Amino acid sequence: MPSYMRNVVMSMVLALGIGHQTLSQETASKVSIIGVLAFDNVLTSEVTAPMEVFGAATRKKWLSSYSVLLISGTNEKKIVTEEGLQLIADATIYDALELDVLIVPGGYDLDALTGNEVLMAFVHEKGKKATWLSSNCSGAFLLAHAGLLDNVKATTWAGGEADLKRAYPKVDVQFDKNVVIDGKVITSNGGAVSYLAAFKLLSKLSSPEHAKEIADLLQFSRL
Repeated sequence: MPSYMRNVVMSMVLALGIGHQTLSQETASKVSIIGVLAFDNVLTSEVTAPMEVFGAATRKKWLSSYSVLLISGTNEKKIVTEEGLQLIADATIYDALELDVLIVPGGYDLDALTGNEVLMAFVHEKGKKATWLSSNCSGAFLLAHAGLLDNVKATTWAGGEADLKRAYPKVDVQFDKNVVIDGKVITSNGGAVSYLAAFKLLSKLSSPEHAKEIADLLQFSRL
């Protein structure tokens, strides 16, 4: 792991309490990174859902080998969501990042996102190398535009499936599905369903029993 990433992990542990309260440089070098992408006008729940789920899970011993980073889609770390929530990212797409998991949320202005060459190059490069790749809502359009959903079963926001199929005919679009898992790719409707997708991914990174533990912790199981 680059020295930059070791510093990021160490600072997150000290400032946010992610994982163990103390972490040696040797241990930090073994941490796998779950990267949650964000950008101005991103839909809030599609970022906060995976951040909450994996933020809670990485505090457990059974997922302490992972850490979560919020990654800005620009060279600025400050992000303002569609609903007006201000976020401060841990890193940006311009940093040297090695991701084991990439989670891509959605937004309403897809042209601004797919037209951003630096952002799309980041999604393509990191998504191709990642062990797991996930999207919420229109984030599937970003994955598809990056060429990561060719011949992959995938979904997007409820009602947007036909648009995804029309825009990217190589995608094996699934209709009326909350969450679709195909190989290393997990796609979801987004919104509140982003939690369900995060728990599905967590079960793959750990176990269904551990995913249920976090679902119980966050009161998700009571819904």
